[in-house]
Amino acid sequence: MPPFYLQNHGNGMMLLLFGLTLLPHFVFGLQKVFDLDSNQPTNDLLEAAYNARIMKSCRSCQAILLPLKQLATIGDDSFVSAMVKICKARKLQDPDICEGDIGAQGPIIAHALRSISLTGRTSRQFCNALFGMCDVEPVEPYNVTFPSSGSMLYESKVRRKTKPGDRKPFHVIHLSDVHIDREYSVGSEANCTKYICCRDFTGDSDIDIMEPAEPYGNRRCDSPIKLANSMLHAINELVPDAKFAISSGDVVDHANWLLTRETVEQELHEFHRQLFANLSESIPFYGSIGNHDTYPTNGFPRSTTEDSDGAKWLFDLFSDDWKRWIGPSGSSEIQHQSGSYSVVPTGTDLKLISINTQYWYKFNFWIYDSDEFQPDPNGILSFLISELDSAEKAGQRAWIFGHIPPGSSDMMRDQSNYYNQIILRYKDVISGQFFGHTHWDQFQVAYTDYSEQNAENAMSFGLIAPSLTPTNGNPAFTVYDVDPDTYDIMDVRVYFANMAEATYHQEPKWELYYSARAAYGPAVASFVSSKDSDVFPSSSPLDSAFWHNLTEVFEIDNNTFDHYIDRMARSAWSRHCNERCRNNTICDMRAMRAENSCYHQSLDEIIIPPPRRQASMEKDRLNPQIRNEITFEDELDTHDACMLNNKLQRHFYDTFAL
Repeated sequence: MPPFYLQNHGNGMMLLLFGLTLLPHFVFGLQKVFDLDSNQPTNDLLEAAYNARIMKSCRSCQAILLPLKQLATIGDDSFVSAMVKICKARKLQDPDICEGDIGAQGPIIAHALRSISLTGRTSRQFCNALFGMCDVEPVEPYNVTFPSSGSMLYESKVRRKTKPGDRKPFHVIHLSDVHIDREYSVGSEANCTKYICCRDFTGDSDIDIMEPAEPYGNRRCDSPIKLANSMLHAINELVPDAKFAISSGDVVDHANWLLTRETVEQELHEFHRQLFANLSESIPFYGSIGNHDTYPTNGFPRSTTEDSDGAKWLFDLFSDDWKRWIGPSGSSEIQHQSGSYSVVPTGTDLKLISINTQYWYKFNFWIYDSDEFQPDPNGILSFLISELDSAEKAGQRAWIFGHIPPGSSDMMRDQSNYYNQIILRYKDVISGQFFGHTHWDQFQVAYTDYSEQNAENAMSFGLIAPSLTPTNGNPAFTVYDVDPDTYDIMDVRVYFANMAEATYHQEPKWELYYSARAAYGPAVASFVSSKDSDVFPSSSPLDSAFWHNLTEVFEIDNNTFDHYIDRMARSAWSRHCNERCRNNTICDMRAMRAENSCYHQSLDEIIIPPPRRQASMEKDRLNPQIRNEITFEDELDTHDACMLNNKLQRHFYDTFAL
């Protein structure tokens, strides 16, 4: 069974909008729909949702934006108040979640609604992000411009470094999505009504606890401080000679409705102090910013918005806290490049480029506050080009790392396409890309020609690290074996702590879960060898051709593919992936450009219960007084409603669980 967390995790604002879209699927008495109060814009909103029926058209979705905009025009307070009332009346979440989540996200959404037309491209993108009802917009054509090509000397300096040498690989740590809950309370309820548990939400010691929170975490909860310390100590013991560590972000916990700017600041400071105190001094730490590492969650205002300095406090924080590792230059870049920076670790010719991917994130609602097309919000792409170009001219190799994978379905397709143009231009400089966000152990491949996806056209790849937080699998971290001459990845080793072990809550046992070279190398070697050899050459890196060939192995080898599916969650639970799921999963592996993804339908089938069960779950959450009045209009609409439910559940998962 998938974890309870994934079935119930959501955000009040998204659940409210979800509830509005579900209204047409159920035949409520009109008095039940419109008895909230006499607020006319609120009733207009509900009526628009009701009249939209099952939301089959983008136009009907845009129609709902009209009363939403009317509410927003009255003011942020009125908008938030109306949304909170609907959330509470429909019992979409606990009252405190309705208030906290909508109180944080509501003003940003209201600002966006006041700023855009209701019929333009931005409104359609907004509808897609909020409701999932408008189709994803085609990529806006835009040719990224580059500096003039470097001299042949510079190009040859880079191209000479194409084959691994004889020197021993060095090791790099990759942490991701630690999501440390500093309010985690051992013995509190782990099976609660909220989308993250293991906290003393009530302060009532007389409440019967159904499932007590254990010392080192629970699958319905974020990481206790003890779990993070255990991982850091394990890194010191298992990889004492690591050259450096990278992180793809998301430090802050998932209890979004309780967060404030002050609590986010505190959590980030505490984690950096925790790193400094527990990670070996010999292991420099290079981080990146996640969508949860701000307040409100996901909120990064663009430089063109009226609140353009809204994230300055955050960049100042990271600049100060990371200065001990990235130096004055990198620290200054964070402040002036919207959270992005570069650094060259001591003793290497490898440039690490940390990028803030949140300006390309479809659930950063600040990006919808203008009808004006902005191909490069906050200049993140321009910064990346500048850093890659200087690396090329210096004969360096480069790694890019950030939070959200470029091929993710919640990445804006425009910026994903433009990012891909940059990767194509500097493919000889880039030897690796590293991301997080999904909490799964995954990879993506980029191609010079996406219409001809083969090993010859595979130009780059991205490795997506598993999370520490146990909500999506056993806690884990990754170790890369890196060639010291080419900076290619020679192996990917995942270490984990198995929560099913009897002694786990006494002290987690961290151990090697698998090696990608050992697990997949023989199958790839056999696939590409004309001599039926299953020996993968020790001198061959795990490059983009390797990862593409692995996807071809998955197409013909059920056993190897099933092992991959199992490893995504680090064997935390058994999962089924049918033929359609397999095809979509492989499609996503071959889509480091978001427009080529399959919308993660494969993950829907893995983590979301069947449609009828979802409908039953939603019905069970309604007010008991009206539950029995619900009838489905007909069998077709029942299925459509449930499929919409699945789609929106994925939106909650993508937006707020990650």
